Amino acid sequence: MNFQNAMTTEERLAIMEDLSNRFLSRAHEVDEAGRFPFENIQDLKETGYTFLTVPKKYGGKQISLYELLRLQELIAMGDGSTSLAIGWHMGIIMNLHEKQSWQEPIYKNLCEEVKAGALINSAATEPKTGSPTRGGRPETTAKKSEGSWLINGRKTFTTMSPVLDYFIVSASIEDTNETANFLIPRDSAGVQIEETWDSIALRGTGSHDLVLNQVRIPEENLVEKMVPGKKSAQGWLLHIPACYLGIAKAARKFAIAFANEYAPNNIQGPIISLPAVRQKIGEMELKIMQAEYFLYGAANQWDHADQLEKDSMGPALGAAKLTVTNLAVEIVDIAMRLVGARSLSLKNPLQRYYRDVRAGLHNPPMDDMTIQLLAAYSIENLLKR
Repeated sequence: MNFQNAMTTEERLAIMEDLSNRFLSRAHEVDEAGRFPFENIQDLKETGYTFLTVPKKYGGKQISLYELLRLQELIAMGDGSTSLAIGWHMGIIMNLHEKQSWQEPIYKNLCEEVKAGALINSAATEPKTGSPTRGGRPETTAKKSEGSWLINGRKTFTTMSPVLDYFIVSASIEDTNETANFLIPRDSAGVQIEETWDSIALRGTGSHDLVLNQVRIPEENLVEKMVPGKKSAQGWLLHIPACYLGIAKAARKFAIAFANEYAPNNIQGPIISLPAVRQKIGEMELKIMQAEYFLYGAANQWDHADQLEKDSMGPALGAAKLTVTNLAVEIVDIAMRLVGARSLSLKNPLQRYYRDVRAGLHNPPMDDMTIQLLAAYSIENLLKR
């Protein structure tokens, strides 16, 4: 069972379906203990999943965004925390190849490390600046020192921190107005993970604080300077709504199985035959269809677009995230209404799906920012005519 030996999308989806069932068998214990799902990440590494987005010229499969989202959705049906965590790694590798904003040697070396099992994520959020999408200047600092950089600061929400090998850290360059991203290996002196993650949602993502104390890295590890006000469209971030759609589909699956089995003695047969129950099932199906068409329509457009068209897709990508995530919340809510009070039992996966799916409302881009972006897009287009 290896993704690298699979020749088609269908074969890779079949492998992931088996893995997803394995993740589901562990999901309750991971959630209850609030621990990181080490076994799930190891399974993904051993099966070759974690370098599917590595470019072909470096020995990867360079899968499409469409395929990545389908695979990520399947992971989330088993365990949402695992899906969101590994999604950042998979998407970053894809995004770096598409943007080609890093020097070729350092990106090539990173891909070689990823093929050997290394994992990467960005660390951009800070206690005082909040989400980096809102434009706060990092309080983490970078200072030139003896031909290298000294990095100091604290980053929050560093997802997958228990197993990351590399961190992409945003920092303000001292004595300048510049900010930049720096590549920091985990084994650098002064790197520390402080276990602060206590969320009731996605308890297994290991999104702890990254503490950087006089971390010295080579000069070339400044991998990208940030351009103020420039926010390019980023298709890879659709891994976020794909995760929450997967959670919603898991809730639907559980609710339908429950309805097909639950047979109270005041009716003949299971409740799945009742019009009120079938109404709820139909409502869930409608919302899933709406979410799928929006999410996968946007992904297909991205995969087949040239760079000019991709640059114009920001509003559509934001709208896809907003729509799919909010529909996912609604789907889980309907599933819980169908199952009733049993859905609130700690033994019932629906209460986990309910907590997990709401985390999507707080992943970037935020709904209010998307609505403002859409307003600006609409006004600009109309006034041009």
